[in-house]
Amino acid sequence: MSHGPVRAPDATSVRRPQAVGASRRTGWVMVLTGVVGWLASFQLTVEDWLLLRDPDRQPPCDISPVVSCGSVMSSPQGSLFGFPNMLLGLGAFAAVTALGVAVLSGARLHRRLWLTLDAGALAGAVFAHWLIGQSLYELNKLCPYCAVVWTVTIALFWYVTLHCMEQGVVPVPRGVLEVVRDTHWMLLGAWYGIIVLLVLTRFLPYWSSLL
Repeated sequence: MSHGPVRAPDATSVRRPQAVGASRRTGWVMVLTGVVGWLASFQLTVEDWLLLRDPDRQPPCDISPVVSCGSVMSSPQGSLFGFPNMLLGLGAFAAVTALGVAVLSGARLHRRLWLTLDAGALAGAVFAHWLIGQSLYELNKLCPYCAVVWTVTIALFWYVTLHCMEQGVVPVPRGVLEVVRDTHWMLLGAWYGIIVLLVLTRFLPYWSSLL
């Protein structure tokens, strides 16, 4: 019996899987950044509430004229959208933690959910860098809890994006993916290093006075 030629599947008939798994590294990053970010946001929320009750109160994070959170929370930058910024962190980091637990439990999240998570992490990272600039060059203060939030937000964005690139959710050239995959920790370290350098140089007279 003769058979007709077997047709190769065309591009329209090949669909990428809608549910995408993740490595345990990605799951742990989501859980750890979510928990730490939520705790820092919660502490800021408590301090902000206590300041509303007693404007003369000095928060324990007001360590020095430079390292301080009270003046940062009461500034316009601290309530950019009309409510305290830390409330955004409470909701966002809780969601990230829940998704991280699901990933560690073996759940395969929909591609659109990964894209939404990556887009949200990108927005958080952009917002964090705006706040860094405002803190260093407008408010002239360094809020300890805020710095914790910035740190975990950058890590979350970096590793969620790396996961999305590895799984093809965010398409990138193969060469770029290989470089990022092989040097992801060095690139993240350099990112943090630049921010630390900005902090050191901005408040150099203060740091020098401590020596």
